[in-house]
Amino acid sequence: INDNGTGTAAVLETALQLRRTKIDKKLQRPVRFAFWGAEEAGLLGSQHYVDSLTDLQRSRIYANLNFDMLGSPNYVRFVYDGNGSASDLGGEAGPAGSAQIERVFTNYYGSKKLATAPTAFDGRSDYGPFIEYGIPAGGLFSGAEGVKTEAEAATYGGVAGEAYDACYHQACDDITNLSTKAMSELGDGAAYATVRIAQSKLGLYGDAGTRRATKSKASVKAKGARARAHGEHSLRR
Repeated sequence: INDNGTGTAAVLETALQLRRTKIDKKLQRPVRFAFWGAEEAGLLGSQHYVDSLTDLQRSRIYANLNFDMLGSPNYVRFVYDGNGSASDLGGEAGPAGSAQIERVFTNYYGSKKLATAPTAFDGRSDYGPFIEYGIPAGGLFSGAEGVKTEAEAATYGGVAGEAYDACYHQACDDITNLSTKAMSELGDGAAYATVRIAQSKLGLYGDAGTRRATKSKASVKAKGARARAHGEHSLRR
């Protein structure tokens, strides 16, 4: 349920509310809601999608927002480290625009006086195939098998020394395995970022510009590393 019924629910609710409130009529750029299959088998669904697009179609993808696990019982409000400032986590900065996406999330939670922490931008979720092509990406995450620290427990509550989600990849990941508080906080952030980026007249780059998605050598290398570790999450997840 947490992996990844919670992220799916947040995406569905965002889509419903965009239509209900008629915000979808006021967007500067369209929003496509996507649900990928076979993530645990190596991001097969999302990889197939971006691989099947033409260069022109990929260049028109303004940003990819990824919401994979938003209801971990012992949660932290993790934001993907798009600017690479937390390199000690093992990830790297994302393509141009990813830092701005990260800032959309951190500014939102900062305005609510809610703390956030970076999580490695390592390509091990469905945003991976997008960043391989230079498409900016970002998102939220509530934690998986990583262990909550004393400092995190002091900031976010919960229990230090225990996994963010003790049922990660286990049969006990059922309807009881989630924090509704985490879902509410991270779901609100997901909806906010979706609308903020889609409604902004200037967009991520401050000039209403676009960027061309291209596959880099570095991204191909990242793809190989991710393929060896598919279905896993980084230590800070």
